Amino acid sequence: MAAGQALPARFRRQRVLIVGCGDVGQRVLRLWQRPGQQAHAARGPLVRALSSSPQRFDSLRALGATPLLGNLDEPRSLRRLAGLAQRVVHLAPPAQPAAGTPSALASRDLRTRHLLQALVCRAGQAPQLVYGSTSGVYGNWDGAWVTETHPLRASTARALRRVDAERQLRAWARRFVASGAAVHVLRIPGIYAGDREGGTPLGRLQRGTPLLRREDDVYTSHIHADDLARAVVRALWRGMPQRITNVADDSAMPMGDYFDLAADLWRLPHPARISLAEAEQQLSPTLLSFMRESRRLSNTRMRQELGLVLRYQTVHHGLQAAVYLVGPGTATGPDA
Repeated sequence: MAAGQALPARFRRQRVLIVGCGDVGQRVLRLWQRPGQQAHAARGPLVRALSSSPQRFDSLRALGATPLLGNLDEPRSLRRLAGLAQRVVHLAPPAQPAAGTPSALASRDLRTRHLLQALVCRAGQAPQLVYGSTSGVYGNWDGAWVTETHPLRASTARALRRVDAERQLRAWARRFVASGAAVHVLRIPGIYAGDREGGTPLGRLQRGTPLLRREDDVYTSHIHADDLARAVVRALWRGMPQRITNVADDSAMPMGDYFDLAADLWRLPHPARISLAEAEQQLSPTLLSFMRESRRLSNTRMRQELGLVLRYQTVHHGLQAAVYLVGPGTATGPDA
């Protein structure tokens, strides 16, 4: 190649690694596909997807990603990740600890630790990273609007593991900033979509799971899975380093109103309403944990800094679209 001649386009494409290529990760991959072309001919980044399941490799290839075999619970399987990508999307949830694990250990995210250790094995090649966290790190704010500067009040082990992951990521970015390390954290509320497993309230409505009476009800926030994928891509290319962004739509409604709205759209009866005391006797601990936290997420930073224009501005828009996808059949999978 002559001196000064530009490199071919294939050598200038950014290298991206997706860790945790589930539903949202696959939606991110689809955003990089060009309509009418094969996935591998897309002009997006060169993408590798880490997976511990070889059975998923064909589907990942079909979405334009090169699959890599690796397991975040097995650090030795991650050795090839160092220097592999300039940008990383980390969507893998923390592992569920075994029964009887001491609380101090149960609130740690070892998967994120293993990933960060693998990414910095070579000096001078630290990537920029987007992490999908949860709005559960805020804990309960009694229905108040919550911005990214609010203190964290996480109380469940599930949310505390996310707090631990965020702390690890920020410390990693500070330590390796001279090598290019940067972290952008997305705090994500309830994810829904008609084409997502368990992505609508239909299952709970059909089972008749009760809700809290209005005086005990809590505020919750939501984001459509497609809008979340678009937010991930925006943060990957446009996100400010060492920054946190709430990713939520414009809905501001109690949990009960969300389920009543879904019931109306699917033409089902409204769920029964019970007191918090009754809920503590009837519902599972996991479901109760969501009913003890009330907050509304501000999305101002998402709109102003990421420049994201929502396709599904409220849950009303998203659930209406879901009715056409799901229809009146029985929902499967976990509840939204």
